[in-house]
Amino acid sequence: MNPLLEIEDLSLELRRDTQWNPILHHLNITLNKGETLGIVGESGSGKSVTALSVMRLLNPTIARYPSGRILFRPDPTRQPTDILSAEESALQALRGRQIGMIFQEPMTSLNPVIRCGAQITEQILLHKKVSEKEAKEQVISLFEEVMLPRPKQIFEAYPHELSGGQKQRIMIAMAMSCQPKLLIADEPTTALDVTIQKNILELIRNLQQRHGMSVLFITHDLGVVAEIADRAIVMFKGEIVEENTVRNIFLNPKSSYTKQLIACRPSMEKRLRKLPQVSDFAGSSTTDMQEVIQQLTVSPQERETAHQSLYAGDILVRIRNMNKLYKVRKRKLFEKQRFFHALHDISLDIYEGETLGLVGESGCGKTTLGRSMLRLIEPTSGTILYRGKDLVRLPSLELRKIRKDLQIILQDPYSSLNQRLTIGEALMEPMRVHGIMDNDKERRKRAIELLERISLNESHFYRYPHEFSGGQRQRISIARALAVNPRFIICDESVSALDVSVQAQVLNLLNELKAEYHFTYIFISHDLSVVKFMADRIAVMQNGAIVEIGEADALCQNPKTDYTRKLIDAIPKGVC
Repeated sequence: MNPLLEIEDLSLELRRDTQWNPILHHLNITLNKGETLGIVGESGSGKSVTALSVMRLLNPTIARYPSGRILFRPDPTRQPTDILSAEESALQALRGRQIGMIFQEPMTSLNPVIRCGAQITEQILLHKKVSEKEAKEQVISLFEEVMLPRPKQIFEAYPHELSGGQKQRIMIAMAMSCQPKLLIADEPTTALDVTIQKNILELIRNLQQRHGMSVLFITHDLGVVAEIADRAIVMFKGEIVEENTVRNIFLNPKSSYTKQLIACRPSMEKRLRKLPQVSDFAGSSTTDMQEVIQQLTVSPQERETAHQSLYAGDILVRIRNMNKLYKVRKRKLFEKQRFFHALHDISLDIYEGETLGLVGESGCGKTTLGRSMLRLIEPTSGTILYRGKDLVRLPSLELRKIRKDLQIILQDPYSSLNQRLTIGEALMEPMRVHGIMDNDKERRKRAIELLERISLNESHFYRYPHEFSGGQRQRISIARALAVNPRFIICDESVSALDVSVQAQVLNLLNELKAEYHFTYIFISHDLSVVKFMADRIAVMQNGAIVEIGEADALCQNPKTDYTRKLIDAIPKGVC
């Protein structure tokens, strides 16, 4: 035992309006030097506010600590620093220098108008006595260490010019720039595809071993914790319900809540009718939980019968020879124009009532294909036949009439909802545009019915997007898509940032709505385990082309290409 960080009897309250609400309840956590400790739990369990408390980044006007200490001990020969009572000047010396933090969303954490290299150089100059030239050399060396390609060019690049995985590596380089004793990683792999996630986890593990750091790793995914952590803490509603080695957490969980979290993860082995949620197992023993899962399991014969009926039906969307080319920016005046081939000769049939999964790494063309189908992006060539009509050649007025049949649920519901509109107005707006219902009274009634269908109620009609959780906002986005009575819905990474229980809730809702309204889905995701649960067939994309397509279970059990095998192997498996 060589503790670097000790959290003792920590309680936290956050203010909402005039009320102080308890968030954390008497937490006791010890992180030893050179150790990786995982904190796992659902959204709202208190994981992130615990991390922010360690850095004391919560606004004191809305956060207070009725009890507890956070002791940071970088030098065992000296008295530890109590972060909660330390002066601001002492905290400024710790932040970035002794404690580094990787935030969840790199695009919003990085300054969009400052070049990537300059953002890290600023931190080095603040904490180290070096020249600007030496700071730049250190940044380029850091970029090489975190395996960024073309480090000198990326030093001059802006955040929007980089991929999600590259931006996350920039955040890691920033957190590592002053060689901290403690690295806090708050959901650093959320919304990254499985291969980039695997690379980021390996990178953090290698840096931790090379520099002898301690790592506090926060995630909602138990599989990710199993890949990186030595010990794990499971949190629920601001309390620690279990603490153990990762192996024991998986193989011999003591808490019923931990068992329920493990059971909620989409399985690559079993085909389930619906995903269990934590609430489904309330009060259940391990035997009862296994019985619940067994009752939800779909037999191969049942699935085969359903597919025979499905694929004997009509083709709803037929894509032939679709290509999408983007012009590459010229670097010289008389340079020949070059093109980036985002989609390469895509041909695809989507049957009425089918869920077709699209998987692949970031940049493979999944989102471009989905948006091109709806002509949100104009394809360069090819045909998109929707019920016999070619959407590519359809005049704009006719296309607008068909728009209500073709909807999309975007990845980030917070940015896709208008922050100035109440939820009720956001639901009624597309109804007005497409002339659905005769007046606003009827539209309001329809909007409230939709809210009730997604497990909200009439009171939510008058609230704004910022007043909802991530899972609730995603359900509102689903309701908005349903408001115009669509037939074909594209779900673009619509559950990638949700914890396992909320994810299960949203996926089950999508399947229930499909059965009720006979929707056809394109389900785009980087997570093969989620796509396998949702999809009838899976199409695997690489470099703008479909490299493999087949029935979901068969493709996952017996992939034909090395690339598909690589995607499956990158899925966090937990402890075997």
